[in-house]
Order: sequence, then C-alpha cells, then structure tokens
Amino acid sequence: MADQLNLSNLKPAQARKARKRVGRGLGSGKGRYSGRGIKGQKSRSGSNKMRPGFEGGQNPIYMRLPKQRGPYSRDAMPMGPHRTSTIPVNVAALEERFDAGAEVTIETLIEKGLIRNARTDVKLLGNGELSKKLSITVHAASATAREKVEAAGGTLTLLREPKVRYPKRRPKSAAPAEPEPDEAEEAEDAEPRAEAASEEEPAEGGEES
Repeated sequence: MADQLNLSNLKPAQARKARKRVGRGLGSGKGRYSGRGIKGQKSRSGSNKMRPGFEGGQNPIYMRLPKQRGPYSRDAMPMGPHRTSTIPVNVAALEERFDAGAEVTIETLIEKGLIRNARTDVKLLGNGELSKKLSITVHAASATAREKVEAAGGTLTLLREPKVRYPKRRPKSAAPAEPEPDEAEEAEDAEPRAEAASEEEPAEGGEES
C-alpha cells in the first residue's frame, strides 16, 4: 500500500534553488562588496532601472547616427513622419475569388483571405484582367484599376478622397531667361543701324577720291 500523503513525507515537485545571500561576511563567499565590485554606477542601488539605450550620459548611438534626409512636406513623396502604407490587392485576385455581381468590401476581402485585418488601408491595383461586374469599395485605387473595373461594367467607391498632387516647383535657374521689353526693343533698333553702317563703309582696297 502506497504511503499516504502527510506532512512527514510532503516534498516539492522539484528541489528549490537556494537564493544567493549576499553581504553575510567574508566567509560566505559573497561578502565585502556583495558581487558588485568597487564604486561605479552599477554598484549603487537602483542601477538596474536604467532605460534601454542609456549609455551613462554620453550621446547614445541612436542619436549619433545620421538623420534621415529628404522632403518632409505633406505633398511630397511619403517618407519620414508622413510615411503611409497600404495593402495592395490586384484585380486578378478579385477575378479569381469573387463571383460576378458580388459586392467587394473590406469585410469580404478578409473573408476571402486577401487581407488579414482592417487596420491598414487597402489599395486596388490593376495587375491582371477583370471580366466580372463587381461593386468595389476600398480606400484607394490606381488609374489602371479604375479603368478595368469600369470597362467590366462595375463600380468603384473610395473610402478616402484621393490625395491632391501639386505640380513640382522648378528652380528659377532652370527656366530660360526672357529679355525685358526695353532690352528687346533696343536690340531690334540696333539691327537696322548695324546694317546701315556696314553699307556706308568703303570696300577693302578701294582708292579715296
């Protein structure tokens, strides 16, 4: 008969690891400085509360690295603080997964396994062919995708207004310099005077009368 469980034979499932007891004299093996060494920041209490990336007060490496250059205006290419991301979905995938006359929304795209979640905007791209009439509602779409959807007889609704693209500003040095009106008139008057002066000059080698 197996021994019954009582306080005399009660044992833990696994042996308990002995805790390191520091500062209990030189004979304990962890006396004197208790494994912290002599002086310095890590020998003080609270030294384990330094934030990640802290380098003792010197300029940390993430601040020594070169900063990202480039345009930061909101109408420029999305980069830096204005970077945006979208999930691409091609019309070829809609042709394969949806039946004719179906309604394509963010929820149905998740059900069909084309996207994982609705946290990121979806952009419809024009890679592939589309022959089915679909009612599509997405955040954005390319011009090629819109043409193919409308050519198949479907409709496309955007959940976000398309971003307005402003024309690029050309530097003044690139534009050809146009002469001012006064300078242009003076140049026109100077041409007939130069022709008249050339006619009055005697020919080379001629004798004076």
